[in-house]
Order: sequence, then C-alpha cells, then structure tokens
Amino acid sequence: MSEPHPRPKIPLVEQATHLEHGEQLAEITNGIVGLFSEYYGRGPTRAKSFLLDDVYVVTVLRDTMTTVEHTLVQAGHSDQVRSVRLRFQEAMADSFTSVVEAALGRKVTAYHSQLLVDADIGFELFVLEEPVQP
Repeated sequence: MSEPHPRPKIPLVEQATHLEHGEQLAEITNGIVGLFSEYYGRGPTRAKSFLLDDVYVVTVLRDTMTTVEHTLVQAGHSDQVRSVRLRFQEAMADSFTSVVEAALGRKVTAYHSQLLVDADIGFELFVLEEPVQP
C-alpha cells in the first residue's frame, strides 16, 4: 500500500547543511525566542530556524501574539497590530541580527520581520554575507 502523500525527498546538500548547522540553528531559535519572551512578556509556543542556500536564515514563530494583540485583531484592528509589531522589530533589529551573527559567525546584511495576524505566525528573515570560498 503506497503512502497517500509521499514525503518529498530533501536533496543531500540541504540535508548536510541542516545537520552541519543544527546547533547554530538551535542557538538562533533559542536566542530569538528569548528576545520575544523578554520584550513581549511571552515567547512563541513553537519556533524553528532554517538555513537556505547558506545565505538565508528564516525563523518561523507560531503563537507569538499577546492577549492584547489578539483582542485588537478580533476588534478589527489587524493593521495597527501589524504596524506596531513591525515598528518594534525595526527598533530591535540590532538585537535580532546579533543573535544570528553570534551563532553563525557571519554578518547579517539584511533583516526583515513579518507577522500574519490571522494565523498568528511570524517570520524573521536574515540575509547573510556570502560565505568565504576556500
């Protein structure tokens, strides 16, 4: 009997990158969750970081919104919640990029944060400087 939805095969290069950087990615996730906990009063319930093409770090955060933010969203003020979140993330950019730079030993050249209020999913996207070629 075959699987109804076979899992896609992860290319060996991506598998090796994930395994090679597993501890650093965990450090990034823990650091970002720590910043959320410290500055929002609570952290996300789930979080995971990914390294893509050895240049992009994406941290996905679930259930990050506070009770106040949920209340505002339910009252139709999603845009205001998103706006305040994004302004706060801009103000905290150095703290967030420092977590990634410390974990990977590479400079972050660009950073962007996004929040999907209806799904309560956040994304922290970091672009790293190109790796030094041997």
